[in-house]
Amino acid sequence: MSPFRSKKLRVYPVKVITFDSELEFELEQRASGQDLFDLVCRTIGLREYWYFGLQYVDSRGHVAWLKMDKKVKDQRMQLQANGFYVFSFYAKYFPENVSEELIQEITQHLFFLQVKQSILSMDIYCRPEASVLLASYAVHVQYGPYDAETYKDGMLAGVDLLPKGVTDQYQMTPKMWEERIKTWYMDHEPMTRDEVEMEYLKIAQDLDMYGNKNKTKLWLGVTAVGLNIYDYHNKLTPKTTFQWNEIRHVSFDDKKFTIRLVDAKVSSFIFYSQDLHINKMILDLCKGNHDLYMRRRKPDTMEIQQMKAQAKEEKQRRQLERTKFLREKKLREKAEKDRYELEKRLEHLQEEMRMASDALRRSEETKELYFEKSRVNEEQMQLTECKANHFKSEMDRLRERQMKIEREKLELEKKIRDADYFVHQLTVEKDKREAEAEKLRKELICAKLAEREATARLLNFLNRGRKNSDESLIQTSSINVCNNSTNNIVTSISTPSLTNSNSASDINETAGGVELTANDLNLNHDDSQDEFETKEFILTDSEMEQITNEIERSRLEYMKKSKQVQNQLQTLRSEIELLKIEENQTNLDILSEAQLKAGETKYSTLKKLKSGSTKARVAFFEEL
Repeated sequence: MSPFRSKKLRVYPVKVITFDSELEFELEQRASGQDLFDLVCRTIGLREYWYFGLQYVDSRGHVAWLKMDKKVKDQRMQLQANGFYVFSFYAKYFPENVSEELIQEITQHLFFLQVKQSILSMDIYCRPEASVLLASYAVHVQYGPYDAETYKDGMLAGVDLLPKGVTDQYQMTPKMWEERIKTWYMDHEPMTRDEVEMEYLKIAQDLDMYGNKNKTKLWLGVTAVGLNIYDYHNKLTPKTTFQWNEIRHVSFDDKKFTIRLVDAKVSSFIFYSQDLHINKMILDLCKGNHDLYMRRRKPDTMEIQQMKAQAKEEKQRRQLERTKFLREKKLREKAEKDRYELEKRLEHLQEEMRMASDALRRSEETKELYFEKSRVNEEQMQLTECKANHFKSEMDRLRERQMKIEREKLELEKKIRDADYFVHQLTVEKDKREAEAEKLRKELICAKLAEREATARLLNFLNRGRKNSDESLIQTSSINVCNNSTNNIVTSISTPSLTNSNSASDINETAGGVELTANDLNLNHDDSQDEFETKEFILTDSEMEQITNEIERSRLEYMKKSKQVQNQLQTLRSEIELLKIEENQTNLDILSEAQLKAGETKYSTLKKLKSGSTKARVAFFEEL
């Protein structure tokens, strides 16, 4: 055996399932949860990793999140029948504003797939009219912008687009649903996939249950901005809410969960969960959401600034490519239109040429007919001359006999008179024939002239058509594409660090339970200035005015678009209201209908709940 043979590492197979792929890895026995998570992020090219986590089912059948600081093998996972340890890559925390916080396209895409699946599985409640609008955006993502030539009726029949709870509420066939989705789909402007996914997420984040991690029978909702307390029978409208800046620390002792507030005069509120495992998950969600809450209120790190700058450059590049594509598309459409007009013109010229050829053919036939008539007239004239000569000879013979036979004189004189009269008639007929022959000769000359004129016109048409075709087919175009490089100046504006006079201690793990203090929630912010390097940036009055105008213009455009979407949703709601089946409505549908009639939204409810004092909200919670 060679002394230089390396020791073989012990590994085990792992499968990570995302919404659009399955990844298989071989992990070392000592690999931690952070090692596996980093491996997945590098594989899919994800840099905004702080929103995501790995979920699995433990040996007791509970859903749990993979702990990053512990070994993967030590976290009581279930081994599947195929020999793999299976994890699901999910968004663990949700941003407050998707358009401002999500930077990478892969991040937007993963959020889009997860939110879409949550809506279809009815984990997130969505009204029927909003479901149709979101389904049209999902079709746009899958098939691209609407194209009448490629779209076929029934194309969406096999695609899962609407929640089952929505389709069961109305007496509508799949074809009727497809028609309404198609109507929205046709109204969308041409957009790239990431732009459509962002529009989808903007609408989805306004849903009442978006971003909630509801646990226990008290329906405690852990969100990006704080904690919401819901009634057991109503998960749409929170009864009270507490933002993260009002919470000092959270802790649990076995099944008892305690949340202490910053205001020392307000007593802590306590609730009990069904299982210690649930308290651990709530504590983990609270810590992660609070960290992201504080991160959003600090200056961006250099990595975030770099990612935003790269995303901006990529967006500008795609905008230029899209503008170029639209310009080339218009040129192609214009060329197709010109080609169509040229083909029509060519067909018209060919028709004219055919008509000229028919006229020439008819002229030739007329000429041949005139030749035939002239030949017949000549034969008749020769026959008439022969007859006249015959009658002349007969008259001479009769005259000679008259001289010989006297008794036949009267008869012969009568015959002579008759013969003279007949000869006279023949002479007149001969003159008429000669006149007719002269007329036919003149008509023949006119026919020849008409034939010559028709031939000249035909040649003129052919030359003119060939000249026009040559001129229209010669097109020259030059497109000068200038690549403008953009210089991005990344600035960070210094902001005062958050301070908190309340001191806290670290997490104390005892046999009785675990306590998470303000230090773990990063509520002691005296050292925040040491973590970021601030720079002073002075804006001129013109630059401030330009930024203000851009913000105001964006706000007006958003309000105009939002109003238009609301009007369209109201129209769709009134159209399908007559087809509703009241018996199939769920409790969430009835609550949503009442909320809609009262004119309440997700944001108006939260604003109303925040208006009271912290002490009043805690008292209200204790009454629950």
